[in-house]
Amino acid sequence: PTICAVLALGSCAPLETSAGRADPKLAGPPVKVVGEAETCLQIRSIHQTPVRSDQVIDFELVGGKVYRSTLPNRCPRLGFEEAFTYSTSINQLCKQTIIRVIDRVGGGLTTGAGCGLGEFVPVEYIEEGEEG
Repeated sequence: PTICAVLALGSCAPLETSAGRADPKLAGPPVKVVGEAETCLQIRSIHQTPVRSDQVIDFELVGGKVYRSTLPNRCPRLGFEEAFTYSTSINQLCKQTIIRVIDRVGGGLTTGAGCGLGEFVPVEYIEEGEEG
């Protein structure tokens, strides 16, 4: 069976590291990395997915854990539209799963660019005034 979903929210441009990849700690609200990256997340555990930029999506899980996925490449209009869909035959989203940007066009919806997800890095949001 195929599972489809629409997930959305958030926006902010990533900053580039010297290696040319977006640093997951620098897009959206400030975060600190709190563990090793995962290659997949269970779909049923995903509560919401704030889109932080054309290259960064946070996956907020039921129970409060947060994983940040920094896409290997910029995904055109993702940060502007702040919405995406996916189709998968398994119950997980994994690194390299293709998401499609949902474009709002003339009062309707259409799918736009297709982009692969990156690894899921466990992070914690840093509260204002908290030392990182």
